[in-house]
Amino acid sequence: MKSGFVSIVGRPNTGKSTLINTIINSHIAIVSNVAGTTRNTIQGVYHDKDTQIVFVDTPGIHKSLDRLGKHLNKQAYESLEDIDAILFVVDAASGLGSGDKFIIEALRHTTVPVILVLNKIDKLTKDGILLAIQTYKDLFDFADIIPISALKKDNIERLIEITKKYLKDSIKYYEDDVITNNDPNFMIAELVREKILNLTTEEVPHAITCILTSYNEKSNIVEISVDIIVARDSLKKIIIGKKGTMLKTIGSEARKDIEEMLGKQVYLELYVKTIKNWRNKEKYLYELGFNEK
Repeated sequence: MKSGFVSIVGRPNTGKSTLINTIINSHIAIVSNVAGTTRNTIQGVYHDKDTQIVFVDTPGIHKSLDRLGKHLNKQAYESLEDIDAILFVVDAASGLGSGDKFIIEALRHTTVPVILVLNKIDKLTKDGILLAIQTYKDLFDFADIIPISALKKDNIERLIEITKKYLKDSIKYYEDDVITNNDPNFMIAELVREKILNLTTEEVPHAITCILTSYNEKSNIVEISVDIIVARDSLKKIIIGKKGTMLKTIGSEARKDIEEMLGKQVYLELYVKTIKNWRNKEKYLYELGFNEK
């Protein structure tokens, strides 16, 4: 069999998490329209009869404005080491941006084959797709260029076949039933954060994070508590909502996904706590799981 590791990189909001979910055919990475949704390196394991590919979804590489941003960039750059290929995902519909150029410059320092993945082609005409290919191909010596739509599952099989060409190993890293290395506790907290991203206003997402604080599995139900950490008291009010309505909606939608993941009934409690300016405090970044000791 052939196997190997492939890193997925790109600027924020190009559809990297949607792509890994589509490839793995499971909701292992949270998705929203908010830039910078992914904050942790997530591995998704693709299996077929003769191949195992470990895809590494990374936070979007960007010009960081706080310590959290610097940590996310560090994670993304570290994902470019000891791998067989890189999928550089761009939003073909929005066109070449300064963020894409920033990443291309970073990719010049790697000797790993880089496959350009032109995502969101469902929003383009055929001429638009050809123009996008022409725009990017002269900027870098890409090993391959492939247009896809992660959302519509268009050309995904072709992308996998192309990726297989660059695999160097013949080791089975995971058993056939393993689709991610993510800890279930992490995934539960992320599902809560996903609902917040999709239900609240634009000012909220970057100033929140979620942590599972209690997991108690009984014979017929799982009791779970999650802390929602915000940077300002004003955001706390938004997430709780009038008479607690927003928090109830967040909890209800998150509970459905958690029950689907666990295959069991869930009782979910959410608590909103303020830690002012947590994104710039090393102490809290470490305690919240963003920094290594």
